Amino acid sequence: MRLSSFLAVFRPALPLILGLSLGCSLSLLMVSWTQGETDEACGDELGNGRLIHSGHIRDHQDGQDGNEDFQPRIVPYHKDPNKPHKKVLRTRYIHTELGIRERLLVGILSSRATLNTLGVAVNKTVAHRFHRTFFFTGLRSAKAPHGMTVVAHGDDRPVWLMYETIRHLHQHHGNEYDWFYLAQDDTYTQAERVMELVNHLSAGQDMYMGRAEEFIGGEERARYCHGGYGYLLSRSLLARLQPHLDSCRNDILSVRPDEWLGRCIIDYLGLSCVEKHQEMTYRYFELQKNVDPEREDSAQFKNAFTVHPVSEPVLMYRLHKRYNQIELDWTYAQIQQLQNQISNISELTPEGKAGATWPIGINPPFRPKTRFEVINWEYFTEEHIYSCADSSPKCELRGADRADVNSVLETAVGRLNERYQPQLRFRKRRLLNGYRRFDPTRGMEYVLDLALEAFTQKGHSQVIAKRVSLLKPLSAVEIIPMPYVTEATRVQVILPVTAHDQDFVGNFLDMYVMNALDTHDNALLTFLFVYDPFDAQRVSQTDVFAGVKAMIGEVEKRYGDVKIPWISVKTEVPSQVKLMDIISKKHPVDTLFFLSSVWTEVNADFLNRCRMNAISNWQVFFPIHFQEYSPALVYRDQQPSAASSFASEALRDGHFDRHIFEEACFYNADYMAARTKMAADILDNDELLESMDVYEIFVRYSGLHVFRAVEPALVQKYVHRECNPRFSEDIYHRCVLSNLEGLASRSHLAMALFEQEQANST
Repeated sequence: MRLSSFLAVFRPALPLILGLSLGCSLSLLMVSWTQGETDEACGDELGNGRLIHSGHIRDHQDGQDGNEDFQPRIVPYHKDPNKPHKKVLRTRYIHTELGIRERLLVGILSSRATLNTLGVAVNKTVAHRFHRTFFFTGLRSAKAPHGMTVVAHGDDRPVWLMYETIRHLHQHHGNEYDWFYLAQDDTYTQAERVMELVNHLSAGQDMYMGRAEEFIGGEERARYCHGGYGYLLSRSLLARLQPHLDSCRNDILSVRPDEWLGRCIIDYLGLSCVEKHQEMTYRYFELQKNVDPEREDSAQFKNAFTVHPVSEPVLMYRLHKRYNQIELDWTYAQIQQLQNQISNISELTPEGKAGATWPIGINPPFRPKTRFEVINWEYFTEEHIYSCADSSPKCELRGADRADVNSVLETAVGRLNERYQPQLRFRKRRLLNGYRRFDPTRGMEYVLDLALEAFTQKGHSQVIAKRVSLLKPLSAVEIIPMPYVTEATRVQVILPVTAHDQDFVGNFLDMYVMNALDTHDNALLTFLFVYDPFDAQRVSQTDVFAGVKAMIGEVEKRYGDVKIPWISVKTEVPSQVKLMDIISKKHPVDTLFFLSSVWTEVNADFLNRCRMNAISNWQVFFPIHFQEYSPALVYRDQQPSAASSFASEALRDGHFDRHIFEEACFYNADYMAARTKMAADILDNDELLESMDVYEIFVRYSGLHVFRAVEPALVQKYVHRECNPRFSEDIYHRCVLSNLEGLASRSHLAMALFEQEQANST
């Protein structure tokens, strides 16, 4: 097939998308499309008499129209056997290999006197809106502000600071960014507008853009960019300017750094500052003294990219608030305009106006295909909700649920007043009925029946009932950047065992051998034998853990290369913190711990999730295990099914135990850092150590993400826990609740009571 006939269908679109002529060679990875046996030039005529060839712009040489047929020829890759083979080093990220750079780097010129005032204000208002922001200063202050990237050049002279800043940007970031924006710390910048301007400018040309200012004397036509209003420098201009910086520093005399830079660019590159390029205008606003930003309403102010001069930090924050309100009003106006357009266009659809869903622009409600997909509505009043987490028919509204209901009621009355004022004014008397449901396709939906007192303009009032519908739509999904983790990390399993728990160690070892040793999982097991003072004195005669140690010996004998160490501890109160203090000192700081219990059934799925969810210096993971119900209550006289005998096949009758925090995945370095912060509070106070667990330490002292989630792969058999009253009241109360809720479900308990009453009646 000839190439021209194959591409004929796509011919009208190619000049618009690619800017390439059909006869040009196309590079497809390792295969090259080349011109056939012909001497004619490759090219299609463009509107400006120039064509794009191999990524470069060149003049059109001949009058060929590019309509000739060309035979493609595949040029294979041949390796020269006479040349030594060189290993090809690939970059880690594809954008590095392709030469794709970040769009904009921001540099703020500050000083030692203003870095902690105006510099901090710039950092808090707009710095986080840019990809990266540097603060350049001459001499570093005694205490650098937290959270700011400060570069000190060692000299406070303004021109020297500008010279060192330009040199630093080119040397360290010249190959990473397409554009560089420089401004003073007394300049307020609208970050989104500057980014929008940069995204519409071509990065492949020399550009010096800002507020054009005449030189002192004003005799020449060339202009420099005023530093107070910020200015843009393209990467190509920075690269061309670099060889001349030393000459500019020695030859050009100026007091103002922005004037010095402008003179350097004009003298050596022949470029003048421009305010408009490619139909894009650099907009700015000069702020007069004693001006209130809240009252400034001119078009020049509203459309400005930068505002100067900003004399104090408070004024910077007020400007930021004002411009955020302007952007918010503009966004609401755009939403309203789009909704009107959708409403008008919907009349032309087959369904007409009825086809437009409410609210306009939001996804329509989810339509279930079967009865199993129906989303239930939750009924609530101002005091109670009739859908509870523990399956109770009615429970009190509290916490986030109460705040949510109050917020929705307030919003509903407010919207009614906005719609009907000044003719009517509403005041809520009470909520008659409330319904809510979460629709995953659009958000949280509410239906409210309100008893309202309506007031007219003449002062008359009447109580009416009105039904309103509200929707909290799902906003844009935010992707939270997370550090890189891998499933190859070794997991150190820590198993504390007391004398009361040793009967369950056999089942734990069997599951560990089957799921970790037999599968050669990268996991190690360490036992922590907790002796009470009485058993510790008799250990030489009778060791209460002799049977467990014998089982460990059998496992080590079966697997010759496996060693399962143990550590013996004597304590009256085996608190998690005391035990972890001992374990932490015996392992390297980069160790990933899985703090387990004897009722846990370890498997590969959970170990992998432990590796992925515990991130060093970032996140710790406290899984919510699945707890089996008591077989005596669930099955009674029946035998459990065969499928319920294996945790890996399905979750058995049970529940996720939210009251227990024994299992945890975390790095030793994170635990040691949290304990160091905790040291000032405890001061060798053993009672405080006994009242806390590892979860509370991470919550109060670490500053890390504490990830708490249900874990289906972590299954525990039913057990009645021994609740130690020596622990804190909170830990003891959680243990009691776990025992009570872990007996059986409400339906199982009800059936057991029913059968008992029947037996008693007979």
